[in-house]
Amino acid sequence: MSEFRTPEQETSRFRARLLVAAAFILVCFGLLVARFVYLQVVRYDYYHTRAEDNRIALAPVVPNRGTIVDRNGVVLARNYAAYTLEITPSKVPDLEATITALGEIIDIQAKDRRRMKKLLEESKNFESVPIRNRLSDEEVARFVAQRYRFPGVEVQARLFRDYPLGATGSHILGYLGRINERDQQKIEERGNEANYRGSNFIGKSGVEQSYENELHGVTGFEQVEVDAGGRAVRLLNRTAATPGNNLTLTIDSELQRVVEDAFGDRRGALVAIEPSTGGILALVSMPTYDPNLFVDGIASSDWKALNESLDHPLINRAIYSAYPPGSTFKPFMALAALEAGKRTAGQAIADPGFFNFGGHQFRDDKKGGHGMVDMYKSIVQSCDTYYYMLANDLGIEGIARFMGQLGFGHRTGVDIEGEAEGILPSPEWKKRRFRRPEQQKWYAGETISIGIGQGYNAYTPIQLAQATAAIANDGVMFRPHLVKYVTSSVTGAQRAIEPRPIRELAFKPAHLQTIKQAMLGVNREGTGAKAFRGAPYEAAGKTGTAQVFSLKGAEYRASAIHERLRDHALFIAFAPMEKPTIALAVLVENGGFGATSAAPIARLVLDYYLAGKRPAGPAADDPEAAEAE
Repeated sequence: MSEFRTPEQETSRFRARLLVAAAFILVCFGLLVARFVYLQVVRYDYYHTRAEDNRIALAPVVPNRGTIVDRNGVVLARNYAAYTLEITPSKVPDLEATITALGEIIDIQAKDRRRMKKLLEESKNFESVPIRNRLSDEEVARFVAQRYRFPGVEVQARLFRDYPLGATGSHILGYLGRINERDQQKIEERGNEANYRGSNFIGKSGVEQSYENELHGVTGFEQVEVDAGGRAVRLLNRTAATPGNNLTLTIDSELQRVVEDAFGDRRGALVAIEPSTGGILALVSMPTYDPNLFVDGIASSDWKALNESLDHPLINRAIYSAYPPGSTFKPFMALAALEAGKRTAGQAIADPGFFNFGGHQFRDDKKGGHGMVDMYKSIVQSCDTYYYMLANDLGIEGIARFMGQLGFGHRTGVDIEGEAEGILPSPEWKKRRFRRPEQQKWYAGETISIGIGQGYNAYTPIQLAQATAAIANDGVMFRPHLVKYVTSSVTGAQRAIEPRPIRELAFKPAHLQTIKQAMLGVNREGTGAKAFRGAPYEAAGKTGTAQVFSLKGAEYRASAIHERLRDHALFIAFAPMEKPTIALAVLVENGGFGATSAAPIARLVLDYYLAGKRPAGPAADDPEAAEAE
């Protein structure tokens, strides 16, 4: 039987339901209000920031890279602006199809595709890579008219590096390259990521690399309001970039050009130093290369040609390659003898043309010998027998100790990377160098050939130039350096790279004068006389010839030996005799005698630097100057 409810009961139940529904609605509204309060009051700052981030894009402003000039203000490296067509692969559905379509309106060649592929492999962490650089105004206009067809493709205005003198001084300046993963890792290790946002290039070698922090500048930023499609609407705020500082080098670019022209197509190196400061006047490695090849990202064909060339143009021979010094070592050996008290200037030995030691005969270049030889004659006529005997008397420890303080076998500290130590032989060095005990032992006979700059001796041209400059500067040795001062891009203030003496060698003035006079005699009456005949200045020098491989007693005949197995030619010099302003070392790979190949180059260089005489062409070999060295 159904239960009958009275109207009062129905009304009461309805009111109860209404109260429950109202309470539920109030709770829901309360939760909603609480959520609104939480989002709009408690979390206001957080969501306001996120909203602004969605509305505002932070774009980096890449700074202008600093310029590089020589000591006379000649521009060696500068910037220029150009349009670049760039692709962001992550925003492109079909990369190959997009490039093909772009090729219908802009000239995109196979080399551009190859370069882009290489850049994609090296620069995976970067937003965009260029497919074409240096677009013309017409090409830019054609692309902009059809931009809607190419999502992920943009035209960007970029700064590019320019080296106005081309290949001149390339091993000094170095070059820029795109930032790869290894570079990015180094940037992150330095905590410098923010300063490289938007930067695509970094110094890879030379001054461009070693002074990267000065040249790069400080990245700026722009706050840009963007729409829902990510397109810029208006600029809200801008923090300007600070351009990189400018560098003034110690290099004389005209002297650098004279040296490179003097070498012609020969391989080798020359380093010229200002003895009183250590400033490098010229640093040449031949053959050279054009750093402009790297500006857009070097083409694979160009890279292959440089990298696989037998002449190795990318190697900086002046600081990296080590060679036996040959007879250019003799003035330093003579000074060691004077300082150690093993010889006096007037003490003479009889030279029969050979020196017997340990059952082996060490021969002099001159058959029959030089007769009675004192120190002056030993340097002027380059008597090997004198230095065989002297090396035996000094001993290997004495030689190594003295030569070490002149910088042989040690990095000079020049302000570009890639410098080699060279080899200053000693019993300790031999123990480190070889593994087997029988190889580690130093034999007395090995000392003999050390005395004439052969054997294990191997030094870089910059080490030889530094030691020569120390003799010219009366024993005061400076660190060779390439940058003279840094100029602030903001204030214009110049910060000098102060000459820094490495050490002051307490050589006796009389001993130094003996060596200097003998080296002057080399160019007056000795092995360098023909190259320096008629010079309007007094230059001290020493010729040298270094064997590339052992003749094993056979007679040396250049015409019968492959060109790359011929002797290296060397020459060291400083001038003028009173207060020298330049000291140099020249090496011509496989050039034969120093008097025939290296000394003529030095003569052209000194003629230009001291007398303002410009050479008409490369230095010519002088076959008649081939005397004992």
